[in-house]
Amino acid sequence: MPSDISPASSVQLRQAEAISIAVGGLIALAVSIGIGRFVYTPILPPMVEALGLSKSAAGLIASANFLGYLIGALVAALPILPGSRQSWLLGALLASTVTTAAMALTQSLALFLALRFLGGGASAFVLILASALVLERLFEIGYAGLSSLHFAGVGIGIAVSAMLVAAMLQAGGSWQSLWVASGVLSLLATFAVALLLRDHSTPRRTTHEHSAQLYSASLIRLIIAYGLVGFGYVITATFLVVIVRGTPTIRQFEPVIWVVFGLASAPSSAFWARVAVPLGIPRTFALACLTEAAGVAVSVLWPSKLGVFLAAILVGGTFVSLMALGMVRARVLAKSDPRRIIAYMTVAFGLGQIIGPSFAGVVSDQLGSFTVPSIAAAVALLMAAVLACI
Repeated sequence: MPSDISPASSVQLRQAEAISIAVGGLIALAVSIGIGRFVYTPILPPMVEALGLSKSAAGLIASANFLGYLIGALVAALPILPGSRQSWLLGALLASTVTTAAMALTQSLALFLALRFLGGGASAFVLILASALVLERLFEIGYAGLSSLHFAGVGIGIAVSAMLVAAMLQAGGSWQSLWVASGVLSLLATFAVALLLRDHSTPRRTTHEHSAQLYSASLIRLIIAYGLVGFGYVITATFLVVIVRGTPTIRQFEPVIWVVFGLASAPSSAFWARVAVPLGIPRTFALACLTEAAGVAVSVLWPSKLGVFLAAILVGGTFVSLMALGMVRARVLAKSDPRRIIAYMTVAFGLGQIIGPSFAGVVSDQLGSFTVPSIAAAVALLMAAVLACI
């Protein structure tokens, strides 16, 4: 450190760097997951209505995105990626932007599947690279607590894109225009990430000690629980707006329900991080799982105004925090090479996400409701809570 920089100035510089990194990560997750993944949910009802998609087809499109997410996580777990992490991150953000906007250019189910598959792969790359970069640097400079700001990007992306979609639908926008507008918003946000999130770290070599740690019992239980959370949240997160539209007594709340979901998501990481201070991460993870399970069950067992808003708040207010708590806990257990550990976590989460929408769509087409798959999802979340506390 240069001698002309005082200790107070040094602290201010580190604080400014930490905020820049956390905000850059926030915007990256807002683009890749908040918009790239979840804008499908509020756009799905007008797509279904205009194109005559079955629930099975809608679930298949969602699962294609998650399959891409899984494959992207596996590739991102490779020990060596040529070039800098920042280059891969920005490339993945651009890929997410392009595949989002391109959904407006076709009405072919095969092309929908391909675009959502590629977008899912891009989302996984962004999540893994941005989270590894952000968590690693924040731990290094002593601002690990700002990790909750990074993960808040998912909820903020959901809320902003939900408000955009709701406003455009009120103005009579077509489903194609919703995809294009989401892509434009993503592109603008990508420029901000390029300015805020820079990678100055030196690549680390994986050690034999780390490989042994990778398969510790605690980490294996966490990875399994994380996969169950992926299955547990995704049915409600994919079909909540469809459920509202298909229930006459609450259909009038369709334009706002996803906005509520997103607004509940935005501050949830900070809230649950505060809860984790006295309880610890494992117990907080379990408590969030129980809360989310209640929200998933309420979404189908209490088809009323209060019930659907409670479901949006409970599920929206926990699923991002479960992602954040799981990632931070994995980072602590791994102690090194966070990119690889985050990738394994993402693979487990991705498997749960792949199974959920297709399972829910097929069962709903057969039984005429989402009750059975939603109850199955709630049970999965209860199992995750148990695994977190063992």
